[in-house]
Amino acid sequence: MRKQLSQAFRFTLLMTVLTGLIYPGVVTGLCQLMFPRAANGSMLEINGQVVGSTLLGQNFSKPEYFHPRPSAAGKDGYDATASSGSNLGPTNQALTDRVKADVAKFRAENPTYQGPIPADMVTTSGSGLDPDISLASAFAQAPRVAQARGASVEEVNQLIQAHSRGRRWGFLGEPRVNVLLLNVDLNAKFPLASKKSL
Repeated sequence: MRKQLSQAFRFTLLMTVLTGLIYPGVVTGLCQLMFPRAANGSMLEINGQVVGSTLLGQNFSKPEYFHPRPSAAGKDGYDATASSGSNLGPTNQALTDRVKADVAKFRAENPTYQGPIPADMVTTSGSGLDPDISLASAFAQAPRVAQARGASVEEVNQLIQAHSRGRRWGFLGEPRVNVLLLNVDLNAKFPLASKKSL
């Protein structure tokens, strides 16, 4: 019995060192060496200041910016330390009420848009931190953004097209735009007179 316990303890110790220390250390080192930007969170810097990560959604609520999809991560959403979906089922009244509120909010923020509201503007992602929106969501917000920026809708639509990314590997997901990158480019191409920052 003592021999078996000793072997089990040594094996547990060995596996802890191998899989808990050595393997993560080697993988972390290789990632830092080969993919330093991605390994450090794909942070976006402007003039030496970090404005966000291109991998995590953040809340843009001003009319001059494109808005992300709703977030259920944390109490007020967009909390990277509390990444999660709402886990509300389709028959849950709380989900129905939230979607109705998001529809009303979208209509109020984009009064000139009369088409169907894109699904990603009223539904949260599984992580609650999706950094992308669909092209339909971006084009639906373009008139509001153009008016707030003093630009034409055509100019803003061209910017959306320039930032659009297709399906991954040609078949996964939907065409999309990264909200942070799009908003940063908006500031560069159509700066605001008051020079508001992200």
